[in-house]
Amino acid sequence: MVKAVRVRVVGPWDNPPFKSIEKFSTMTPLVQTFVSHFGEMGSRWGINRTVGQIYALLFVTEEQLHADDIGEKLGISRSNVSIGLKELQSWGLVRLSRIPGDRREYFTSLGDVWEIFRVVAAERRRREVAPTLSVLRESLMANANTPEDQFAQERMREMHELVDLANNWFDDLQRLSPESMSQLMKMGSKVQKLLSAKDRLFGAAAAKEARDE
Repeated sequence: MVKAVRVRVVGPWDNPPFKSIEKFSTMTPLVQTFVSHFGEMGSRWGINRTVGQIYALLFVTEEQLHADDIGEKLGISRSNVSIGLKELQSWGLVRLSRIPGDRREYFTSLGDVWEIFRVVAAERRRREVAPTLSVLRESLMANANTPEDQFAQERMREMHELVDLANNWFDDLQRLSPESMSQLMKMGSKVQKLLSAKDRLFGAAAAKEARDE
């Protein structure tokens, strides 16, 4: 006689990768895992681990949270919460609001994921791309009197053209509605096929002109 065996499917939320689960006891295991991951990834994206955790918590929490709520849920000090919130405000990723009769400040994440994408991309461009373009422009305006400098300047010109092209393309993307941006991304390989068809068409036309001459 065969006994029935119960099989339990275990997901990553069943064993959140925290060193101390106790301090995150006010969050569900599912939320704990997400917040932990954002903290780890934040350090790779160039932001503080705590900042990443605060943002992740706000992103997946429906109600507004004040600093004491955040500190209690994440098990971090009030001063670290304040520093993290200021960093997120400088990125434009959180909204601040007040409740009548309550002196505390409440915070929420931006609601629309496309808006979050726009804000993060724009801020990274301001902090990283704009200074790089500025340095490249200044370098291209400098006198290149030696073969070494001439070679280096030519490489810088190639980099400037690429970065400037990407920067202008981003401007065009920023003007698109979320619906149009989503459709553009979903096109995927269709764009490549369209460009390949364009190249074949123009290549055939150029070859015909050459034969006619």
